[in-house]
Amino acid sequence: MSASTVGIDDLSVYVPQLYLPIEDLAAARDLSYPKLSKGLGLLQMAIPDTREDAATMAANAVLDLMHKNDLDPNDIGRLYLGTESALDGAKPTATYVLDMLQDHFTDSHGGNCFLNCDVVDLTFACIGGVDALQNSLEWAAAKDGRIGIVVASDEAKYEMNSPGEYTQGAGAVAMIVKQNPRLLAIDPDFGVATRPAHDFFKPNRKVTKRELINEVLDLLPDTSAEDFNVDELLETLSEGLNSSGVLDCNDNDLYLHKATPVFDGPYSNDAYQARIREALQDYRRRSGKKEGELLSDFTHLVFHLPYAFQARRMFSEIFMEELKANGGWVEFILKNELEVPCADDYEDREQYITKCADFLRLVTKSDSYKAFIKERIAPGEWASSRVGNLYAGSVFVSLMSTLEALTRDTKNVEGQSICVFAYGSGSKSKVFGATLQAGWKEVALGFDLELRLDHREAIDYATYERLHRGTLKENVAQSDGGSFFLADVHEDRNETEGVRHYGYSSFAGLVTT
Repeated sequence: MSASTVGIDDLSVYVPQLYLPIEDLAAARDLSYPKLSKGLGLLQMAIPDTREDAATMAANAVLDLMHKNDLDPNDIGRLYLGTESALDGAKPTATYVLDMLQDHFTDSHGGNCFLNCDVVDLTFACIGGVDALQNSLEWAAAKDGRIGIVVASDEAKYEMNSPGEYTQGAGAVAMIVKQNPRLLAIDPDFGVATRPAHDFFKPNRKVTKRELINEVLDLLPDTSAEDFNVDELLETLSEGLNSSGVLDCNDNDLYLHKATPVFDGPYSNDAYQARIREALQDYRRRSGKKEGELLSDFTHLVFHLPYAFQARRMFSEIFMEELKANGGWVEFILKNELEVPCADDYEDREQYITKCADFLRLVTKSDSYKAFIKERIAPGEWASSRVGNLYAGSVFVSLMSTLEALTRDTKNVEGQSICVFAYGSGSKSKVFGATLQAGWKEVALGFDLELRLDHREAIDYATYERLHRGTLKENVAQSDGGSFFLADVHEDRNETEGVRHYGYSSFAGLVTT
């Protein structure tokens, strides 16, 4: 790296004050709790309160970051947001974050304190935050004195009773990006792998007016679409020029955007595994590192975690490839008493492939692989077990989890490096290295990640379902002091439709902006 390093100076996290114990969800869905807790590593699920969204969570994370580092808003050159929970199709969610922060700091730093701060949203499923980080690293490296903030904020929401429901979570992670960072210097070589895929996406879902009217009529008691002249009604709706309602608009079809995705779990796992391997290969090509050096060059590995144990399940093939490349494969096989399947022993190729899959499972259950997981990957899992998937923020929570765990290690790890594996459905992976700096431990001790997770409120299943359906009007949390909240959203069908207003809940009372 160059003499003037660039990287992450500090990190802050915001997690909603509410969580649902996974054991309660398992009971409500008649699922095996041991399979979820011991098999996937799921213990708790962070749940946004009624008046929380991607903007409030991001603003809360950034505010904490600014206060603990005594940052002057006038010194911040950019605030880039990675999210797939955007609140608008055109207006960046980051502008709402900036609005809240500007109002908060107006009295102390003036009403124009964020006027010259560049903001934008970056969206690529769960990797948008890493895209924002890489972009901001290059910006900070280009000129001395530049200070940027990157924030990743999302709510991972799935339909109830779907296969993704138990992986839900929410929260935001904010970080300072600058030259000569105290925490982590980031390797300028990012490996990248991108292949278009439909493993997970949130389409604008097309609904015809006829479908909508028929469904409403069929839901009414003792009524059906056959009792009405739907064609005449549609003709009336299609003739007007004014747009005065949902159905009475100029468009023939309506488009719905839902927070819940269309997804294929097994396909997404395959895409995840393939992209991180391809990105790792590209990282080696760019950085000059060789195959087989991954396990010796990096003391810890940090991953995007859709669920806490995703990485340990997905990494086994790369682990084997590394051992074969560095000469440790034979020793590993002998030590763990494994029998490697040989293609020549099977006339049926499908049978051989099945045997290879069985062998891979034996590798993951071996004592050597378990020891590797405990040392290199598990330090990044414990926080994910307690919050669930944070989408764009997931990989950064794993990073914070790893660093906070390292503060309890008596060994001096300054100068050691961490390899980060990011992934976003659609699909793309990025792999990069991060080196612990001289002041890393003092900074990491200020995360208070475990402390924050310990001071939350558990909710019951009934409350979770009402929050998921959006039927509650006020916050559930007993204490909402010291945080931003959504005050209202304009619902009138006019030029102010959808305008969002936010406020700040101090310990002294509510303030609406």
